[in-house]
Amino acid sequence: MQLHFLIDGKELHISGSIGISLFPNDGEDIWTLLRDSDIAMYHAKKNGRNNCEFFKPEMNRQAKERHSMEVALRNALKRGELLLHYQPIVNINGGKADGFEVLLRWQHPDDGLIYPIKFIRLAEETGMIIPIGEWLMRQSCLQIKAWQNQGYEVPRLAINLSAIQFRQKIIVENIVRILDKTGVKGHYLTLEITESELIENVEETIKTLQQLSELGIEISIDDFGTGYSNLSFLKRYQINTSKIDRSFVRDIPGDPEDTAIIDAILVMAHALGLEVIAEGVENEQQLAYLVLHGCTRFQGFYFSEPLPATEIEKKWKIRGYSLLTLIS
Repeated sequence: MQLHFLIDGKELHISGSIGISLFPNDGEDIWTLLRDSDIAMYHAKKNGRNNCEFFKPEMNRQAKERHSMEVALRNALKRGELLLHYQPIVNINGGKADGFEVLLRWQHPDDGLIYPIKFIRLAEETGMIIPIGEWLMRQSCLQIKAWQNQGYEVPRLAINLSAIQFRQKIIVENIVRILDKTGVKGHYLTLEITESELIENVEETIKTLQQLSELGIEISIDDFGTGYSNLSFLKRYQINTSKIDRSFVRDIPGDPEDTAIIDAILVMAHALGLEVIAEGVENEQQLAYLVLHGCTRFQGFYFSEPLPATEIEKKWKIRGYSLLTLIS
């Protein structure tokens, strides 16, 4: 039971996160013991706070690895090691790609190609997500411009926006600046945000989404169905598209729970007037089920893996991006 304190008539609750190191196993001098207990304390915070953790040598190794990756990630942006891949979003009506999702990759000089799952959380914790996010948006706009200059009919590019980026008070100002500098119109962009981002500071969120909509930018809810899916919130927002999370698509049509969830998501989204994109489509059975139940836009390895811009241009011409070409 957690005790509370009354200070100036206000009730305060205080919890403690404790790190413990033991002499002599964890160190033979005070400075080593303090360092190790400090590392253990951060693990206690990471594991939910209000608890204690004993130091383990594994914690020190993890701390060193985290520091090394943080330094390498900061240098990655300076050294041009970050790159973008593009995965087509295919519309079954007309059989063309009417968009691409922009996916971040890190070409590490020693470890090779690293996927975001390995470093995005670190980028968010260290604040690196802000300059990385701005770089990603600027490079996406530059790619749009490059394709336009080559005479291609460029569809929208969908860019994932982290919660930290979205909550910046100057997010709209930053996007306008990037659009102006690259000469790209907002209607070439879709910003993907998660459901959880919509429930914090509702009025400010509505204002931000309205400003983005006025720029011609579409808004897509990523991983739809994994969060709150709260109709009372969703109906207030300037939302254009919802994306069915791949975790629901993976086991259809064989899993009755997943099929029921997908059916409900499609009904809910269509009732709200939202376009729906199913992520993670990998086989013909998944595609057939989704088409039968009213989904018309898809993304996944069944059509194409994410590719660098040069490969997109080599394999298909954007103007003639047909469904038959994609699945052949």
